[in-house]
Amino acid sequence: MKLLVGLGNPGAKYAGNRHNIGFMALDQIAADHGFSPWKSKFQAQMSEGLLGGEKSVLLKPQTFMNNSGQSVGEALRFFKLAPADVVVFHDELDLAPGKCRVKQGGGHAGHNGLRSIHAHIGADYGRVRLGVGHPGHKDAVAGYVLHDFPKSDQGWLDDLLRGLSDGAAELGRGDSGKFMNAVALRVAPPRSSTGSGSGSAGSGAGKATKQPRAGARPASAKPASPEAPATAEQPGAEADPTRSPMQKLLDKFR
Repeated sequence: MKLLVGLGNPGAKYAGNRHNIGFMALDQIAADHGFSPWKSKFQAQMSEGLLGGEKSVLLKPQTFMNNSGQSVGEALRFFKLAPADVVVFHDELDLAPGKCRVKQGGGHAGHNGLRSIHAHIGADYGRVRLGVGHPGHKDAVAGYVLHDFPKSDQGWLDDLLRGLSDGAAELGRGDSGKFMNAVALRVAPPRSSTGSGSGSAGSGAGKATKQPRAGARPASAKPASPEAPATAEQPGAEADPTRSPMQKLLDKFR
């Protein structure tokens, strides 16, 4: 069984904040994988379902970010889980917007939600670090994470959330590698190769290959430059000393 925790702050005021990307991730997973309706338990909003055939619980602490560990600790003890069974989705300032990384254990890097979880269950839980970028100066961090994602970020944000949901079943099975592959396929899908065998194997799987029509120039062939003289392929014509200047000029227009 996995306990997936999304970090954020409760209430409509904070719903679109960068700090709430953990809540957004769990909302996407719950909607896409047919989880039960959210209900109040463990000082949190909780939903249950299956991921990869394994029972999973989604938890959105409602204690505000700085006390997230209270809720996580209660749920952990109730379900008799180990910290290694917990995966926390949270915003990450040290990753570029749209980037995702998985980590098991380690420090909290000053993140108040993780700091609280450390205090209640230790450091041996998993994390899904969701990049939101950095404002550039530490004094601007609080205002930055408590501000809504701008409209210009909605494209990559939607791709990232859908990618997290695509890979959630693998996360439920405990396979972080396949989870990351699923995320990558959504946020950076492979380009189909147009070269003659230069693309990586499988990059065009499932897609029909367009066949060239008879007599068509191969895709890799380059057309002759329109600026090249018409006699460029016949260097001997201009070199013939028996031809008059007028004949050489006429050769250029044949």
